Amino acid sequence: MSTDPRAAQWYAVWNARDLDAIMDLYAEDLEFASPFVAALGFAADGVITIKPMLRAYFEVALSRVTDLRFDPLAVCAGCHGHTLVYRNQSGVLVTEAHEYDEAGRITRASVAYEITS
Repeated sequence: MSTDPRAAQWYAVWNARDLDAIMDLYAEDLEFASPFVAALGFAADGVITIKPMLRAYFEVALSRVTDLRFDPLAVCAGCHGHTLVYRNQSGVLVTEAHEYDEAGRITRASVAYEITS
């Protein structure tokens, strides 16, 4: 797997469940899209654009999934960032595309989950 330092840091802080460090990865001006955003009632369209709401969403995720873990499989390079490919604690295949600002913070994230049924 790639030794991309941004990917390594992302996995490290998520697997450590360090919410403050997780939030430090994200820019103030952001767009975070995930089907679970809608499923948990944070935004009907699945998109969060306010950092305090993103923190609240992550807090809920961390409290609901006490064994949350991301096992990296690949990092795919893009024009404005990269896409992480990993399995979560349930064995579900996940991709998460990140775009970065000049300071190296995530400005856009789009999460997609393997369809298993």
